[in-house]
Amino acid sequence: MTGKQRAYLRSLANGIDAKYQIGKDGIDEETIKMVDLALEANELIKIKVLENSWLSVRECSDEICEATGAYPVQCIGNKFVIYRGSEKNKTIRIPK
Repeated sequence: MTGKQRAYLRSLANGIDAKYQIGKDGIDEETIKMVDLALEANELIKIKVLENSWLSVRECSDEICEATGAYPVQCIGNKFVIYRGSEKNKTIRIPK
């Protein structure tokens, strides 16, 4: 993913709220399934890492992206944004 594409996705992510949270339990199989379904439905999601989590924001982002096949878009503060194109519900057109 190019910098221009990532910047476009970051601009889209400004308008969305964090729908999921990662807390002290970390990332388990249920979290991965939930994020996977959310990516298929929305393509671009924002996730918040709570202060009591044992993992850093970057670690959470990397682990979830690896498990779901998503691309990391942005890590800022205690939130991160990831993207994965949907096969059935394609709504976001990324510039080339």
